[in-house]
Amino acid sequence: MRNSTIDKEIDVNLDENSTKVEDINDLSRKNKKSRIEKKAELKKEHNFSGIFSKIFTVLFSLGTIGIVIVLFLLYGPYIGFREWLVTTAMTTMTHQYFATWFYDEETIDYILDKNKVIETNETTDVNAINTELASNKVEYENEYERQILERDEANDDYKIIEISDKKFDGYLVAVYDPSRVHTVVTKNLGVSGQYLTTMAKNNDALIAINGGGFVDPNFSSTGGSPLGITVSNGQYVTTSSYAGSGGIIGFTEDNKLVLGKMSLSKAKQQGIRDAVTFGPFLIVNGKASEVLGNGGWGKAPRTAIAQRQDGIVLFLVLDGRTTSKPGADMNDLIEILENYGAVNAANLDGGTSSVLVVNGTIVNDPIDSTGAHKTRPIATGFILSKDDSDDSDHSVVEEKIK
Repeated sequence: MRNSTIDKEIDVNLDENSTKVEDINDLSRKNKKSRIEKKAELKKEHNFSGIFSKIFTVLFSLGTIGIVIVLFLLYGPYIGFREWLVTTAMTTMTHQYFATWFYDEETIDYILDKNKVIETNETTDVNAINTELASNKVEYENEYERQILERDEANDDYKIIEISDKKFDGYLVAVYDPSRVHTVVTKNLGVSGQYLTTMAKNNDALIAINGGGFVDPNFSSTGGSPLGITVSNGQYVTTSSYAGSGGIIGFTEDNKLVLGKMSLSKAKQQGIRDAVTFGPFLIVNGKASEVLGNGGWGKAPRTAIAQRQDGIVLFLVLDGRTTSKPGADMNDLIEILENYGAVNAANLDGGTSSVLVVNGTIVNDPIDSTGAHKTRPIATGFILSKDDSDDSDHSVVEEKIK
């Protein structure tokens, strides 16, 4: 009995010791697992910290490089970027701060003086324009003349020619009857401008382009007050003085495009029937203006009007403001218009205002300064009015340019 009891006690002790050993082993395993897990977590945290550190280093390096590049462009030895920035910004309505942020007034004036248009100071010689010149040639001097004089069979009023360049795209419109070119003005004169589509519709126009500039105090204008002298169908709508580049851009009662820096009385003496005020003048009496640098206007969407010696009127609208195609400068306008035979030509309002409307529809791609594909209300425009005796269908021409 005594030995049996002792054996039982020994067994119990052995079981207790075995349990304690298992508990110790289990605790050891748990501790070892915990250490492994903590080590893995620390390693994971270290790897994440390393990745974050690498990303931060890369971003910081790229940011530093970007800042250095920007500072180099703004203030480095290469002046091309500075001239582009200043001339482009200073001719916009609301974004001149892009220039004034970085440069003082003296620097801006210096750049603008190096990039400007030097006009001829001549007034159009109306005797050099002969609207009766025959245009039924069979042989043409060059491709440009062929494009102008070879009319579309379905349309004897105008012809639309596509223009394409590495810097811009657009349209040139040859208007064959200058007597039907008129100025249109916003109905909200002195208050706000109107969209060109509205003005074209109100005047039953076949073709319309934007016209002259408008008064823009504090860069907050609504386009309701045209610059300088404005004439529409013989009515003098505005008669303000104007001291900017260019001047009167208008048609006489003899249907000749006249460009000149003239007073109200002189404009009336010239018999101006339709006109806007803007500039600069690009070509006067066959002589192109001298353009220094980029002309002081940068590269942007452009609109211009011109007349050939045979009286044919040219409407030119060029798009821009995209990454690949920034737009045209004054040299580009002169080159295109000279190619197509212009003897008198003037720059009209550009940028967001540059619009070509054909049969009530905008056919170019106006882009505003924010990059949005839209135009804005304007003060004036030039139109090709319908011929009351003309019942032809112009939808074929419109379809070609869509």
